[in-house]
Amino acid sequence: MHSTALVGLRLFLLLLSFGLSCRLMHRARGALPPPVPHWVISRCRPCHVVEKRHGLLRMGRHNLSHNSFSGGLPPELMYSRSIVVLDVSFSRLSGVLHEPPSSVTTTLTLQVLNISSNQFGAEFPSYTWKLMRNLVVLNASNNSFTGHIPPSLCLSSSLAMLDLCYNQLSGGIPAALGDCSTLEVFKVGHNNLSGTLPAELFHATSLEHLSFPNNGLQGELDGANIVKLSNLVTLDLRENKFSGKIPGSIGQLKRLEELYLGNNNMSGELPSTLSNCTRLMVIDLKINNFSGDLGRVNFSTLQNLTHLDILRNNFSGIVPESIYSCSNLIALRVSLNHFHGEISPRIGNLHLSFLSLARNPFTNITKAFHVFNSFRNITTLIIAENFVNEMMPQDETLDGFRNLQYIHMADSALTGHLPVWLSKLRNLKVLKLSNNRLTGPMPGWINSLHSLFYLDVSNNSFTGQIPITLMEIPMLKDNTAAYLDPGQVELPLFWRNISRQYHFLTAFPTLLNLSINNFTGVIPPEIGQLKVLSELDFSSNKLYGVIPLSVCNLTKLEVLDLSNNHLRGVIPAALERLHFLSAFNISNNDLEGPVPAGGQLSTFPDSSFDGNPKLCGTMLVHRCSSTGADVVYKIPPEDIPPDHSRSA
Repeated sequence: MHSTALVGLRLFLLLLSFGLSCRLMHRARGALPPPVPHWVISRCRPCHVVEKRHGLLRMGRHNLSHNSFSGGLPPELMYSRSIVVLDVSFSRLSGVLHEPPSSVTTTLTLQVLNISSNQFGAEFPSYTWKLMRNLVVLNASNNSFTGHIPPSLCLSSSLAMLDLCYNQLSGGIPAALGDCSTLEVFKVGHNNLSGTLPAELFHATSLEHLSFPNNGLQGELDGANIVKLSNLVTLDLRENKFSGKIPGSIGQLKRLEELYLGNNNMSGELPSTLSNCTRLMVIDLKINNFSGDLGRVNFSTLQNLTHLDILRNNFSGIVPESIYSCSNLIALRVSLNHFHGEISPRIGNLHLSFLSLARNPFTNITKAFHVFNSFRNITTLIIAENFVNEMMPQDETLDGFRNLQYIHMADSALTGHLPVWLSKLRNLKVLKLSNNRLTGPMPGWINSLHSLFYLDVSNNSFTGQIPITLMEIPMLKDNTAAYLDPGQVELPLFWRNISRQYHFLTAFPTLLNLSINNFTGVIPPEIGQLKVLSELDFSSNKLYGVIPLSVCNLTKLEVLDLSNNHLRGVIPAALERLHFLSAFNISNNDLEGPVPAGGQLSTFPDSSFDGNPKLCGTMLVHRCSSTGADVVYKIPPEDIPPDHSRSA
C-alpha cells in the first residue's frame, strides 16, 4: 500500500478513536479498515424518509461515503455483529460482494446497508440476506451487479426500502417479494429484467413507491391487482413493453402523485376515473398508442398537477379546456398527436415554463403569439410543424416571454422575415427556424442574442451576405458563461431522433447552420472568432471566394460543410488542425490543388471532395504529380463573384 494511503488510514482510525465524524474524511484514500467495535457508519440520503419513519435517525452515526477508498468491501465490516448502519456509497469500491464467512451463522444487527454508486460487480449475493433479518434499508443501486433478484431478501420482516437501480440484473421479479409486508420503496429500474409483474407482488400492500423503468417488462396492468396498492404514491413503469389499457380502477389510488407509463405499447382511451387521483402531480404517458378524446379526463380536479406529457400518441379533437384550470401546471407537452383548432386564450392563465405543441394542425399563429405573450416564466417553446403556410408574427410589441431559452419553430413553411421581437430574447440559447420559407437578409441585431449558441435557419430563402454581426454572438465565441446556467428543462427534449433526449440545453452542440438558402458573397474571415463552434454548415448557398484561413482556428469543429457553393482556391493546409472533425464536405465547388494529407481530412470518402475537378490527392481518383504542382494555383481575390454560367 502506498505511504499516503497508510497515513490516510491511520488518521482515519485516530479520528474514530476520538469519536469524530467521518465527514471530515471525504478525501480519505486506500483500502477500507476493519470495523471498530460499537461504531455506527451511516449516510443514506435516499433512505432519509424511511430511516426517519423507522426510528433510525436517532442513532449516533459516522460516515464513510463520498471517499476515495478502493478495493473490496471487507467481509469483517459487512458482517460485523456491532454495526447497525453501514454506508460506503459514492466511493471507488469494487470487486465481489462476498457471501458471509462460515464463522457467521447468527442473525446480524445490520439495519441499513448502502453500497450504492460504487463499482461492485459479479453476481448479486443470495445467501447473505438470510442472515440480515433485521435489514430495513438496502441500497445497492448504481453498480454492475449481475444475476437475479434473490427471493431471500424478504426474510427480513422489517425491510422497508429496496433499491437495485442501475445494475445489470436479469430474469423476472420474484413472486416471493410479495411477502415483503413492510416494503414501502421498491426500485429496480435500468436493469435487464423481463417477464410480467407477478400477481403476488401486489400482496405487498405497504408499497408507496414502485419504480421499474427501463427494463424489458411486459404484460397488462391488472385492474384487480393495482387497487391492492392503495398506499401507492409513485408508479413508474416507463420504458418497458407494457401493453393494454390503463385500468379504470386506477382512480381508487387516492394517494397517487406520480404516474409514469411513457415509452410502452399501451393503447386505448384514458379512463375518466383518472380524475379521481386528485393528488397527481406528474402524468407521463408519452410515446404510446393512447387515443380518443383527452377530455374524458376532467383535469380541473387535478389541482396539484405540475407536469403533463402525452407526446406521440393518437389523441384527437381539441385540447380540453379543463387543462387550463390546473393552476400549478408548469410543463405541458401535447406534441405529435392529432389536436386541431386555435390555441385557447385560457392557456395564458397558466404559469408554464415548458410548452410543446409540435406536429398538430393548430392554426392562427398570430393569435397564438399574442396568447403566449402573457407567459412570464416560459423558457421552452416548441411549436414546430404547426401553423403551416402562415406568416411569421411581425408585431414588434410582442415582448412577454423574455425568459425564453429554447424556441423551436421549424418545419412549418412560415413566410415573412425574422421578426424584431426575437431581438428581445436576451436569454435565448437555442433558435430553430429550419424548413420554413422565410426571406430577406439576416438582420444586424442578431448579435443582441447574447446567450445564443445554437442557430439553425437552414432551408429557407434568406438572401444577402452573411453579416459580420453574426460573428459577434458572445456564446459562439466563448460559451463559458453558459455553464453557469445549464438551462435545465422541465421535460426531456428530443433532438434529431426520438431516442436521443436532453435534460439540459447546454448538452446541445454549438451550431451555426445557414445551409440551403440564397446567401451570397464571401465567408467572412471573422468566422475564426467563433472558437467554440462544433458544427458549421454553410452548404447550398451562393458563396464565393476562398475558404478563409481563419476557419482553421475553429479547433472544436466536429462538422464542417461548405458544399454546393462557388468557393475557389486551395484547401488551407491548416485544416489538418481540426482533429475532432467527424463530418466534412466541400463537394461541388471550384476548389483546386492538393487535399492536405494529414489530420482528419485523409479519413473522409471521395464524396466529400466530388465536383471539384481541379482537386488532387491520395484519396482521390485524380492524384497529384510527384512535384505536387500539376496544377497552377491562382488564389482569386475574395471580392470577385463567380462565373454564373454554372448553375447555382
